[in-house]
Parts: sequence; C-alpha cells; structure tokens
Amino acid sequence: MSETTVLPAGADGDAPFDLQYFPPDPDLAELVSSFYFARVNMPRFDEFERADRPQFRFVTAADGEYVFADGHRAPVCKANIVGPTSGPVRAISHCPTRMFGFGMLPAGWAALMDADAEKLTNRAMDAADRFGPWMDEVAAALESAANAEERLVIGNNFAREVLTRNEPAPLWFIRTVDEWLTASASPQVPELVEATGMSIRSVERMTKRYYGLSPRMLARKYRAVRAASALARGEALDTTQLGDAFYDQSHLIREIKQFAGATPGQLSRPSPYTEATTQGRKQLAGKVSPMVSET
Repeated sequence: MSETTVLPAGADGDAPFDLQYFPPDPDLAELVSSFYFARVNMPRFDEFERADRPQFRFVTAADGEYVFADGHRAPVCKANIVGPTSGPVRAISHCPTRMFGFGMLPAGWAALMDADAEKLTNRAMDAADRFGPWMDEVAAALESAANAEERLVIGNNFAREVLTRNEPAPLWFIRTVDEWLTASASPQVPELVEATGMSIRSVERMTKRYYGLSPRMLARKYRAVRAASALARGEALDTTQLGDAFYDQSHLIREIKQFAGATPGQLSRPSPYTEATTQGRKQLAGKVSPMVSET
C-alpha cells in the first residue's frame, strides 16, 4: 500500500526523519497526486522543497514557516493549504513534528479553492480560515490514529469531502495539458494550443486557473523538476531523454537552480529530505500519474 523511506538513525536511536507515500483511492485519482506521512525527529528542520503542485498539510506541532521564492513568508499552521509554486520553498520547523498531507492535481485544486485557485500561487493559508474549526477535529483524528492505515482512511475521506464541494473542473483540458507535459522532455506551447483548439489567451487563462502558471512557465517548471528529480535519484539525463531538453549546460544549471533550489552538482549529493521525496514518489510509478512519480 505504501512506499517508505527511512533515513539513518540519529544519536537517540530513532530515525531523524522518515517519509511514507501512499496512492489515493481510485475515485480520487484525478484529484489527489499522493498522500504522505512524515515524522521529523530533530530539534530543527530547514529544507528547500522544489517547485511543486498544491498541498494540504496537517502538522502536530505548528512552529515554523514557509519562505517562498519571492520572499513571501507564511506561518505553519495546524492545517495548511499551500498553493502551487513556481520556485523552491524553504520549509522550516523549529521543533520535532509529524505531518500528514496530500498533493492536489489541478482538478482537485480547482475543486478545493474554486475561484480563488489562481490567487494562492506561491502563497499559503491557514485552512481554518476557509473551513472553520472542523480542521481541528480532522487534525485531532489524524494525530490519534493508531497507524498509517488509519490515517490514510481519514485522509481519503477528508479529501473526498473537501475536493468535491465545488463545480468539477474541465477534465478534458487537464488531461490534454498533462499529456502535453509528459509526452516531451521539453513541451512547446504552440503544441498545447493546437491540441486544445483554443486561442493562446484562453489557454493561458485556463492554465493559470488550474495549474497556477502560464503555459510557458508550466513547461519550464516540469522540465526542470523532472530533470532535478532524475539527478537526485542518480539517473543520467541522457538515458532519461532529458539531456537534450536544455540548450547547454549553463541553461540546465540555471533552470534547475530556479525551480529546484539546487545545482545539478548539489543534486548528485541530495539532502536526506530531497532523496526521500524523489525516491518515494518514483516508487509510486504505475500507481499514480507519471506527472507525480517522475517529479
């Protein structure tokens, strides 16, 4: 059911960090990318998360902050909605904590946020501001769950509730964009415009609405994070057809640095958090969309 990455034991005999990934229930496959449970057993956690899809996260100890690529800072809350990001995000916790969360695919993000979806790009908010004190009840249920299986049942039921409240997103458009992003190592915007049969202005409006970025930025983001994830897994870009996606080595370095927050050299020696994230998602291949397992 799950894929687990456990890192080397700390001085107290417990792993300083471990991370589990789980595929969503089949009826949530077009709304949720994956569920995950992380345990941080260290006095301070300070890591960069590469540009990513939106997240819904519950934490047991809310003492930290998110620092976005544009310098915006948001406090970590018991229940957090983190929007889609166009650059690396510094995630900080000032104490040991546990986190249960799930990534949202474009249809799930639109269902959660409705007309406000685009406004939360590179931002985070307290989920209680949107859903009220119910968030405390969900957080308490997750915290008291006996094991990962119980947390996963709670998580699937919660996602099913909050991601089906608003009008469904146009899945034909999202499937077209996802196919465009995964069919080529370097997606070209005119190809997406042709595939949708829409004007470039309409395509831009809809990708911003459902993905948080323009088509051009979206293509750059996924090209870079796919390459970054492959490098962090120790894969050669030439064997993954990503080597020719960049003009030259300088272009490769700039793009990966902008979207992943690290150079290719640094990714060849990934931090424990980066390694756990990239390996855990890769192990979900065949259970989730390639958009998830490859990035």
